[in-house]
Amino acid sequence: MPENSTPLIRKALLTDVGPLLRLINGYAEQGIMLPRTEFELAENIRDFTVAAVGGEVAGCGALHFYGPRSAEVRSLAVHPQWKGHGLGRKLVEALEAEAREHGIESLFAFTYIPDFFARLGFAEVDRRRLPSKVWKDCLRCPKLQCCDEIAMQKALVAGLGAEEALQGQEAGDAGNGFLIVPTVKPAVMPR
Repeated sequence: MPENSTPLIRKALLTDVGPLLRLINGYAEQGIMLPRTEFELAENIRDFTVAAVGGEVAGCGALHFYGPRSAEVRSLAVHPQWKGHGLGRKLVEALEAEAREHGIESLFAFTYIPDFFARLGFAEVDRRRLPSKVWKDCLRCPKLQCCDEIAMQKALVAGLGAEEALQGQEAGDAGNGFLIVPTVKPAVMPR
């Protein structure tokens, strides 16, 4: 890392939308991230944390909540000139700390670099265990029918294994941030 270029890890600001758009969509053009629009980034700016070097955005990541117990690390990207300097690790650590502050029990990510996430304590899981993700972003992904990303998960609660984190601990919790509501048979109206 060049001298006098200590990275600052901070929450993203609306003024970061342009640089985030260029960074994320640069990877999207290579087919390794979902493209984002300016509107999506502005609308979800509070999810993002950035690594700024010399006032410039050198990396980013977002923490997207799927309920009171699980969250996704998404849009993790580091500018090519800053790869190999630990910015990705610092971003994931900051997002994990934020998740813990909110009482999140389980983090997950979809990635092409599972070794990176494994070094941070994530384990590979069956993607079918994470249905909420599929219905939100995957429906607009060009790789929907041939997805080759790897689902990774990390339990943030001591003693909670990957399976337990995904299954959920409370009745009515599907483990994916959605509450299972019983189907109610509609009443028949008399004629």
